[in-house]
Amino acid sequence: MLIAGFLIGSAVLRIGSEAGQAFAKVDPGTKSHSIIETTPLAPEQVCEPPEDLRRLMEAFDAREERIARQESDIRNRMQALAVADDQVSQKLDALVQAEERLRATIALAETASEDDLTRLTTVYETMKPKDAAALFEEMDPEFAAGFIGRMRPEIAAGVMTGMSPSAAYTISVIIAGRNAEVPRE
Repeated sequence: MLIAGFLIGSAVLRIGSEAGQAFAKVDPGTKSHSIIETTPLAPEQVCEPPEDLRRLMEAFDAREERIARQESDIRNRMQALAVADDQVSQKLDALVQAEERLRATIALAETASEDDLTRLTTVYETMKPKDAAALFEEMDPEFAAGFIGRMRPEIAAGVMTGMSPSAAYTISVIIAGRNAEVPRE
């Protein structure tokens, strides 16, 4: 029991002498309900770090500034790359659309050209063989061979019969040799 009394007395002394400094005084007239007062420390209460530690802290601060600048530069570059990527995507889309329009135009031109050749071949087929033969003799042999090759065989035979043997032979050679160079395998 005596020991318990000493322990209680020791606790009261410690709380009374040292703990009072830890409690903040609250002024009932202020609206602040904070427990701790924030008063600036006097210059003699501030602990100055040693020189080597101060230099180390300055080096860390400089490094942190450098890293912050680098991060900012990287963010700026990423934004620039995102903008460039968007522009490239837009241009690529525009190129794809232009390519599709070009394909449609080429297909239309090829169809129109084929339609024209078919129509002209039909015109030559409906001509009298004697008149068509005279016309084909005046044409370039390559050009004439193209049309004769497209004609129905019985009409082409009638036209070639009306041509001179030399012109008919030349056109026959051109037609026969037209596909001679095509690979067979």
